[in-house]
Amino acid sequence: MLVVVTTIAALVHTFSIFYMGEDPYTQRFFAYLSLFAFFMLVLVAADNFLTLFVGWEGVGIMSFCLINFWFTRALANKAAIKAVVVNRIGDVFLLTGLSLIFALTRSLDFAVVFPMIDYALAQD
Repeated sequence: MLVVVTTIAALVHTFSIFYMGEDPYTQRFFAYLSLFAFFMLVLVAADNFLTLFVGWEGVGIMSFCLINFWFTRALANKAAIKAVVVNRIGDVFLLTGLSLIFALTRSLDFAVVFPMIDYALAQD
């Protein structure tokens, strides 16, 4: 997944160089785009649920920033707000799931949680 994310991010950056060439705020756009790629890499490289959540939140924040890049456009503002609302709904369910996982396993580490799931399923 790291190779896939990095390859797609490189392709998007390359396309964006040509697409955003005339825009006066290119530096801000590429900062957002690079941070989006970074948080996506954090998300897929996570070895525990807490790091996964940090990546998830970073991707959500950078999505808002990229959607609302041309903030003077009303449609961009509305779309960004919708994205934030949907992301917050996802956050509630993700945090609920993480809380349940921690309550049941006393760990958020993949190496601890996944074997417990395998063990619990083998008992049935």
